[in-house]
Amino acid sequence: MSPLPLAAAVMLSLIASNARAQFCPLDAGDTIQKIVACKPEVSTADCRALAQSVGCSVVRELPSINAIVIELPAFKADGAQAKLLATTQVDLVETDKTVNWLKGVTVAPPAAAAHFEFGDIARGILKGINSLKPVAVADPEQPWGIRRVNAEASWTSPRGQGQSAAVAIIDTGISRSHPDLAGLVLGGFNALDPKKPDAWDDDQGHGSHVAGTVAGKRDGKGVVGVAPMARLYAVKVLDADGNGGYSSVIAGIEWAVKRGIKVANMSLGADEGSEALRRAVSAASKAGLTIVAASGNGGAAVGYPASYPEVLAVGASDIKDGVAEFSSRGPEVDFIAPGVNVKSVRMEGGWEELSGTSMATPHVAGLAALAVARGASSPAAVRAMLKRAATPLPGLSAAVQGAGMIDAGKLQ
Repeated sequence: MSPLPLAAAVMLSLIASNARAQFCPLDAGDTIQKIVACKPEVSTADCRALAQSVGCSVVRELPSINAIVIELPAFKADGAQAKLLATTQVDLVETDKTVNWLKGVTVAPPAAAAHFEFGDIARGILKGINSLKPVAVADPEQPWGIRRVNAEASWTSPRGQGQSAAVAIIDTGISRSHPDLAGLVLGGFNALDPKKPDAWDDDQGHGSHVAGTVAGKRDGKGVVGVAPMARLYAVKVLDADGNGGYSSVIAGIEWAVKRGIKVANMSLGADEGSEALRRAVSAASKAGLTIVAASGNGGAAVGYPASYPEVLAVGASDIKDGVAEFSSRGPEVDFIAPGVNVKSVRMEGGWEELSGTSMATPHVAGLAALAVARGASSPAAVRAMLKRAATPLPGLSAAVQGAGMIDAGKLQ
């Protein structure tokens, strides 16, 4: 290289560094993350360079939607967004919001109610839950919800044990040590911290409870799941408080797709949608991932990602085959499943009862795993098999139950 080009390169580097220092001062104050999606014809490298030109740092890439997540000073966010959208390469810029994804899909057990901030509506829900008394069952390892979906009928079938199915629990992580889950978790991913991808242990408890309903061991102790022969992957997208950014949830979905997992349980939900999340869900479905998500506990409109057409949205029923008062409703609901006083794994050891569409969702995810084991090779095929096995509950509208309650013995 001749001296002139070398000098020019050094000068350009210094100019870029100086511009970057001015854009990202040390005393910038609050920062914000933006998801920058480029058009399909723009390479990942070019998209990254373009996004980085207005950001302090690149947080992660989201290849399924050709997007880059950047961090930048909050006071410069609007200007940076306008600059990016003015180019011909970018077609989406949105704030990577951090929300509590569990607040609207899980109701605390009555014994723990004092530790949560509820309103009058939630107190009414808990009062109704307390009035329900589970009946005695012949097999105490089977919680009432497992019996209600007739999971055992599928275990005895040579094609129905879920031996070839894996389920990604996109949640708060999974306990590695609980006896009902030990040995079932094949691996995992921490989407919250790119520097610690293997730190996927549960630190909240929600993911472990969900995992137990999907695939708890059938060993005569504790609780058994819908698909006890299935295997699990812990995809940690939420922290100990149930918080996570849209980009973390998208990264978790992408991780599951990349590993060829066919079913994902998303017992989480947000009141507000995201175009980036919508695109990621669509891409995942096209890649072969069946996403099962909680419809929400607002008693009103279905939340996100359950609202997206590719997702199987699940409402909650009670032990009397009525719809849970809290269960969200709308044309997006696909199925109803047990969601009141659901007994499953307690992260710290033992078991506990929780209620919510969060608890209904893993029943359907477990059934989806059984459908995959029976030959359903695509999200459309899984949906079709589950619908054939579902029966509407009497007296309930489609807006609260979709196709109805699924019977594992009818999967074919």
